[in-house]
Amino acid sequence: MNQDISPFIISIKTTAMATVIAFVLGIYAARFVMTCNKRWRGLVDAIFTLPMVLPPTVVGFFLLVIFGRNSFIGSLLLSIGMQIIFSWWATVIAATVVAFPLMYRTVRGAFEQMDPNIIFAARTLGMSERMIFWKITVPISWAGIIAGTVLAFARALGEFGATLMIAGNIPGKTQTMPLAIFFATEGGDMQTALVWVLLLIAVSFISILLMNYSNGLQATFSLKGRVR
Repeated sequence: MNQDISPFIISIKTTAMATVIAFVLGIYAARFVMTCNKRWRGLVDAIFTLPMVLPPTVVGFFLLVIFGRNSFIGSLLLSIGMQIIFSWWATVIAATVVAFPLMYRTVRGAFEQMDPNIIFAARTLGMSERMIFWKITVPISWAGIIAGTVLAFARALGEFGATLMIAGNIPGKTQTMPLAIFFATEGGDMQTALVWVLLLIAVSFISILLMNYSNGLQATFSLKGRVR
């Protein structure tokens, strides 16, 4: 029996796109929170972290309200011939929203662990804040950024509830591996469900191994640099 591999392809494409978006937004969000007024920092942090603690179906409901046909954004997109709901982009949006908080929180934690004296020294040397961020903060925090990227990737790969709410389960279009597992199990096809489960575990396991390997390489290069 030929196995339909479209859930695997859709999952990888969706997860890759969501991870890239969460990577960029997470780094900038962490920088923004670190530099914003302390009075508003807690509020902004709570907004950025909220999708991580809400049930995925609640996140999916809000996305449905935002991008639905009757919403301002949804009607605006429809006027230019774009429909988000029940499209592949809906799977990307759902995966990005649930993966972003993990990226943001991990990167922010890495930024907060930096020695502030390094930043002060760079400022006394006349470096701009932008240069300090890209030339000092990001390279020093690279291990945390990699960890956040892998966590975001794994979260996006396993996203189910929000995806089902906003994208539905359309074979060959929006059916990701978690959706394929659920509906195969619901239909009594345990063999197909097991195949997708094992494949999902394998991809997640490989991503974690790559993270550990990259962190090990960074530690080796850092040690060589100190010895020199």
